[in-house]
Amino acid sequence: MAVFAGGVPWRWLGLAGLVLTLSLEAVARYVRGRRRPLCEVLFFPVPVTCPEPALSPGLSCPCPLPHTDSALSRLLRRILAAQRSLELCVFTVSCAPLARAVLQLHLRGVRVRVITDSDYMAASGSQIGALRSAGVIVRHNQTSGFMHHKFVIMDRTVVMTGSLNWTMQAIHTNKENVLISDDQTFVKAYLEEFERLWEEYDPATYDFFPDKDQK
Repeated sequence: MAVFAGGVPWRWLGLAGLVLTLSLEAVARYVRGRRRPLCEVLFFPVPVTCPEPALSPGLSCPCPLPHTDSALSRLLRRILAAQRSLELCVFTVSCAPLARAVLQLHLRGVRVRVITDSDYMAASGSQIGALRSAGVIVRHNQTSGFMHHKFVIMDRTVVMTGSLNWTMQAIHTNKENVLISDDQTFVKAYLEEFERLWEEYDPATYDFFPDKDQK
């Protein structure tokens, strides 16, 4: 039997290494299981403040608006934390700071997909055109009912949903809420709904001349 200089068999050393590896894996699983779940709620309206500290951290902004933390700045930071993907499904987008956050992710190489409502994507103040011009892929409904969802999925691990439309009125005037969670049951459900709508709203399958409208 091969032994160390100290008389310890090689096989016992290998066994000890295996036990240590398994123990470390068990500890890692335990720590992951004990991690506090993400559950944050943001309430609106909020006062008008400067969004630059969230959009451009570390850069000074000379504007006269208060440079204080708010539910909007926390929402912006959550969105900008996405590293790989952002699925955005919202009724309308006219809030410039939120649109800028989405654009920053796109320019950073994050995969961004947007689903919105066809009636409001061209409304006054809409930021959808600017996102499209920058190369963000946007799809919209083609039915009479509103695409009234309001949710965001980041990196396929975190979902944000609630009553908040992405408008300045919703943020600064309306009583609104946003719930942020990494509960995978919720994330999976919202991902499935997004992918279902993404396929349904594929422009390659649009029926521009349904039989009932043909003469």
